[in-house]
Amino acid sequence: MLSSTESIARHPDIAALRTRFERAAELPVAQAIEGLGFMAGLFLAISPWVLGFSDLPALAISNLVTGIALMVLALGFASAFERTHGVAWVAPLIGVWTILAPWLVEGPADTTTTIWNNVVVGGVCTLLGLVALPLVLRRGRRL
Repeated sequence: MLSSTESIARHPDIAALRTRFERAAELPVAQAIEGLGFMAGLFLAISPWVLGFSDLPALAISNLVTGIALMVLALGFASAFERTHGVAWVAPLIGVWTILAPWLVEGPADTTTTIWNNVVVGGVCTLLGLVALPLVLRRGRRL
């Protein structure tokens, strides 16, 4: 006799759903979003040291943590989209936080360099996240 997990995993609806998400992940736009999202996260994580504002610890830590979070999201989308699609809405929120962080973190972090960096990278992350959302919401449409 099959356990309840094994019988669920073999259910035709589950197989169809997995196939649909695999097709969504194979789209060129999805692959571009994953790659650009990973690169944006990597740059955000290292930007305090590359651009020379590592002496602002609150913003440096914020950029490091949010950059790593974006990289993990992008890797999750690339490797297991059918399991990570539910958190796609987090990427635009991280982008918005990145834009606002120079004014919201503790201490004087709103220098020209930090503002330009965070607004541009945050804007890219927000845009990539918003472009990724329709891929997730296509559940009822043919991929």
